[in-house]
Amino acid sequence: MAISRVSKLDPPARGVVKQAAVMLCALLTSLFLLHCLTGRSITSSPVKAPHSRAAGIFEGWRSQRTKRLVYEWSPEPPGRSSSRVPEDERASRESVFILPPPDLAASGKVSPRFAGKVSPLGEGSKKLPQALIIGVKKGGTRALLEFLRVHPDIRAVGAEPHFFDRNYENGLEWYRDLMPKTLEGQITMEKTPSYFVTREAPARISAMSRDTKLIVVVRDPVTRAISDYTQTLSKKPDIPSFESLTFKNRTTGLIDTSWSAVQIGIYAKHLDNWLQYFPMGQILFVSGERLISDPAGELGRVQDFLGLKRIITDKHFYFNQTKGFPCLKKAEGSSKPHCLGKTKGRTHPNIDPEVVQRLRDFYRPFNMKFYQMTGRFFGWEE
Repeated sequence: MAISRVSKLDPPARGVVKQAAVMLCALLTSLFLLHCLTGRSITSSPVKAPHSRAAGIFEGWRSQRTKRLVYEWSPEPPGRSSSRVPEDERASRESVFILPPPDLAASGKVSPRFAGKVSPLGEGSKKLPQALIIGVKKGGTRALLEFLRVHPDIRAVGAEPHFFDRNYENGLEWYRDLMPKTLEGQITMEKTPSYFVTREAPARISAMSRDTKLIVVVRDPVTRAISDYTQTLSKKPDIPSFESLTFKNRTTGLIDTSWSAVQIGIYAKHLDNWLQYFPMGQILFVSGERLISDPAGELGRVQDFLGLKRIITDKHFYFNQTKGFPCLKKAEGSSKPHCLGKTKGRTHPNIDPEVVQRLRDFYRPFNMKFYQMTGRFFGWEE
């Protein structure tokens, strides 16, 4: 009797065991999945794993997140649409640049310098200038610098550093710290017109870098001297007349070459000093007269000299009849037209025509030598 009861209870017991086994398997599977997920979460945590490549990537990403992203915009140069960028170059760019969130990109709240582009993390680095506008005073150097700053690949110091003539003892690191931050491919520039007439400047600039490109804006030396005098007169109304400062002796007609307004215009003499340290191919001479009559043409030459795409063209300028020289339709970082300040374009005082002619006769041989040295005729005798 007992045996028959046990045989009747066997099938239900086997079913319970089977059900328990299934539940155990499900539990183990769940624990395994939970373990995997927990392991992945731990790997992705900020805990350092010195020998883990994944941890290194994460640490790099986390440190980048702490840096300020700089979103910049500028018009895409003609013929440089993104569709023409090779796939390998595009992939390289994507590995370096981080795209802004779509809502930020669409908001327009980005730096007014590079449209549709995002700069690398940070804001670039400060570098010593690769190009200098070294002269000449009252030749048009401020206008040239303001025009060049429209170019997205040029970053320039606004004020004149006067490093190679007045502040050289401060050292190159001091000088570098004055420079704006630049990204890869951008050119750092500064302008100090007195460099051209400073005897020590060529050797000092060459010591910094023999590859430095030099730009000199030159102007009819007689007109330049009068402009120089006009500027001084505006600051010191009690100075002697232009005529009395021009001559050592008015009766003999001997020109006073020690007067800086006259001395600066002897371009050939100053150029001799520069050619001892730099080849002519590294020096570009810009016509101050053509910078007024054809700014886009002269800017084209400068952009070619610097190895940059010709982005600054006629469309960037309009002629201001009141001031008598070209102005920018849109200055750097602004959507408004921009002309040089009130200190530019002053009305010159009337100078005795005889004195002007004496000066022209004085400068003529120096001008002819300068034309031969530069291989360019500036037409100051016409």
